[in-house]
Amino acid sequence: MWRTGYSDRIVKYNTLKTVKTFHVSWLIAWLSIGVIVGTVSSLYISGYAGLEWLVVSVCLAFISLINKKYLAILMALFAGVFLGLWRGNNQLALQNEYAYFYNKNVVVVGRVAEDPSYNTEGDLRMRLTDVKIQNQSISGVLWVSTSRKRDLKRSDIVKVKGQLSKGFGNIPATLFRARVVSIDRADYSDVGRDTRDWFANDIKKAVREPEASLGNGFLLGQKTALPEKLNNDLRLLGLTHIIVASGYNLTILIRFARKLFEKISRFTAVATSVGLIYGFLQITGNSPSMARASLIAIISLGAWYFGRKIHPFILLPFSAAITILINPSYAWGDIGWLLSFTAFVGVIIFSPLVHAYYWGDSKPGNIRQVFIETMSAQLLTLPIIAFVFGQYSPLAILANVLILPFLPVDMALTTLAGFGAVIFSGISTIIGWPAEILTGYIVVVVDRMAQWPLASAEIVFNITTVIVSYLLIFVVIIYMWRRTGYQFKNYNIIE
Repeated sequence: MWRTGYSDRIVKYNTLKTVKTFHVSWLIAWLSIGVIVGTVSSLYISGYAGLEWLVVSVCLAFISLINKKYLAILMALFAGVFLGLWRGNNQLALQNEYAYFYNKNVVVVGRVAEDPSYNTEGDLRMRLTDVKIQNQSISGVLWVSTSRKRDLKRSDIVKVKGQLSKGFGNIPATLFRARVVSIDRADYSDVGRDTRDWFANDIKKAVREPEASLGNGFLLGQKTALPEKLNNDLRLLGLTHIIVASGYNLTILIRFARKLFEKISRFTAVATSVGLIYGFLQITGNSPSMARASLIAIISLGAWYFGRKIHPFILLPFSAAITILINPSYAWGDIGWLLSFTAFVGVIIFSPLVHAYYWGDSKPGNIRQVFIETMSAQLLTLPIIAFVFGQYSPLAILANVLILPFLPVDMALTTLAGFGAVIFSGISTIIGWPAEILTGYIVVVVDRMAQWPLASAEIVFNITTVIVSYLLIFVVIIYMWRRTGYQFKNYNIIE
């Protein structure tokens, strides 16, 4: 009797002990949440730039990973907050050096970070990194616009003159209507850009315009060569996301490579996929969305290789925290970064719930998977787009439905056309016919829909509408999860 009671107490103690112990991955997730909170808070809280706060953060994180009890969650959270505050305060201190030059005429030298673009008024816009103002190096990104059309490319070293103004969002300073003094383009300064441009020119030998430029936008994220009307129509219909390098394009490539090369071995599939990630980054540039997508793809590939599962609620904050630590300004108002992560929530959370709710355990086909994932991303980003940009076309959903299922096939055919022009130049136009026909369909859809009266209508959200929209989406997610009992840890973005 006594021994039975004693045994029961031992079992109860061991059960409580098990309940109170957390897996290290969940502690990392809470630490990551703390990093996000701390980095955002660094805009309003100062005094944490000292090295001692980094030491405090490391010590708290180390203790939490050893303890793994309920208190460990709190320690991991505060470790992340202190780390985020330390990183954010130090980055802000560097960027505050711009303030000395506000409202002054300055000479700026910098490297073009991304492909320049043109607004509806024809002004060229670019972001500069490695900035020097009056020969003084300053951290952060400088936003520059000029009214003159110039032959500017990513990685060019440009010298501009103008009046420096206070920036916006995560941009510390701007130069409006600056004058371009000189452009320096060194040989082999950006091999990825040169390779992209070379391959894009070969695609144009196999496919006629405007289909060639649109195909280059799908495949390579090269949008500067698009005809003005087509570019405006895509913007009107909310389709500009299909002509920029994004995590979606990268995911399509990784899934294809994994399925193709895993027939040889898992190592070959992972090695090839990592090589594709690196090459794609070199070609498209390291934008916020590509940084997020590349990190998540590499983590997911590692988990797949070792037969592990990573819960989305761990993967999401961890990838966000890593990208923020690399560049804290992402958390201070970078719309591209915010939209990228919101879209990813749609893909990794909402999309599998839709599949489970309507099709149960049956594995979705490629077309259905692409369609549901893309529409989930569109739904999750719609409130932010409508609020930040002040408009969202009522035809955007329909336009995406008519175009997005064909995007993976179009990318494959465009790639085939490009290689066909390189290897079989004499018959390149024949090899390029399939890509031209399919891309031509997309051009016709965009052109016809842009002429509909409803295309010019706008859906505008205020902050209240945004909050209500995401509350409704959250309720729908909870409802579908309760009805399906879906196990999120079984989902892998690369499968």
